[in-house]
Amino acid sequence: MSTIIKPIITEKITKDGELFNRFGFIVNKKANKIVIKKAVEAAYGVSVLSVNTMNYRADRSTKYTKSGMISGKTSAYKKAIVQLKDGETIDFYTNI
Repeated sequence: MSTIIKPIITEKITKDGELFNRFGFIVNKKANKIVIKKAVEAAYGVSVLSVNTMNYRADRSTKYTKSGMISGKTSAYKKAIVQLKDGETIDFYTNI
C-alpha cells in the first residue's frame, strides 16, 4: 500500500507553502494521519507538525448534447494538508 499517491501543485497550495509552510498530497483513502505523517517524513526527510485530511466524494454529472445525454463521473479521493516545522520545505520539482 503506497500512502502518498501524488503531491498537489496548485496556486492555492503553492501560496500556502510559501506563507504557512503547508503542502498538499493526494493520499490513499484508508491512510490515517499517523501513517501519512510517517510517510511524508520518510519520503522527504522533514519534520511534520500537523496533518489535516479531507475526503472528497465522487461527483456525477449529466449533459444534454445534440447526440444525446452524456453522463460522467469524477473519482473520489482523500487529500492531506501537511504543515512542516519552520525553516523546512519540500521542493516538488527536484523530486519528480
